Amino acid sequence: MERLQKVLAHAGVASRRHCEELIAQGKVQVNGQVVREQGIKVDPLKDKIVVNGQQVKLEQHVYLLLYKPTGVITSVTDPRGRRVVIDLLKGIKERVYPVGRLDYDTSGLLLLTNDGELANRLVHPSYEIDKVYRAWVKGIPSQEKVRKLATGIRLEDGMTSPGQSKLLKTESSSQRALVELTIHEGRNRQVRRMCEAIGHPVLTLERIRLGFLTLDGLKPGEFRKLTHEEVESLKRGLVQKKRSPRSKH
Repeated sequence: MERLQKVLAHAGVASRRHCEELIAQGKVQVNGQVVREQGIKVDPLKDKIVVNGQQVKLEQHVYLLLYKPTGVITSVTDPRGRRVVIDLLKGIKERVYPVGRLDYDTSGLLLLTNDGELANRLVHPSYEIDKVYRAWVKGIPSQEKVRKLATGIRLEDGMTSPGQSKLLKTESSSQRALVELTIHEGRNRQVRRMCEAIGHPVLTLERIRLGFLTLDGLKPGEFRKLTHEEVESLKRGLVQKKRSPRSKH
């Protein structure tokens, strides 16, 4: 059961505030009865909801985990006709949208959903969801530079928030290194800019984890639906993080 104005907003009727105005004006019916009460709860899959004489079509929430390959744009459409992530979702009829974004030349874990509220929470930095990346970088960074990635890097749009970083592997022959970086923000090309700032540009970049979700069992270009338990765990985790924010140092 969800609040009526939230259901209407999700269905694209109007903003939540405007939906509240429609309810107050008596323009909304639930199962043939005019509703003026704010906050009334409805079952979006069972109740018949009508606004201004038109029945509202509701979609069931869908949650997808995609292993995005490189060479694909994180978007629903592209004016230049390039391949977008939606093209990979064969058999999915619902309109879903990417949660955050991965660059054209970045691969890895990407969530897509039509649950706007959950999507907004997942990308908002105040919830501090772990985003774990592995990057092959040019050259072999010192341990001091790797630690700096975790403590914070000053970029043109400000200091990055503290995270975690590890040097996983070095290859002297090819002069490259594998770095794992955990961040909680979602700035444009953030990991690439951080590595550039310490003098070790990214060669390849992949997101391997988002919160507790991983790419296990998937190949590039493949996707799966989240289980009910995974969706509920995501929601519980977001509530707990909001109630108990991490201390800032």
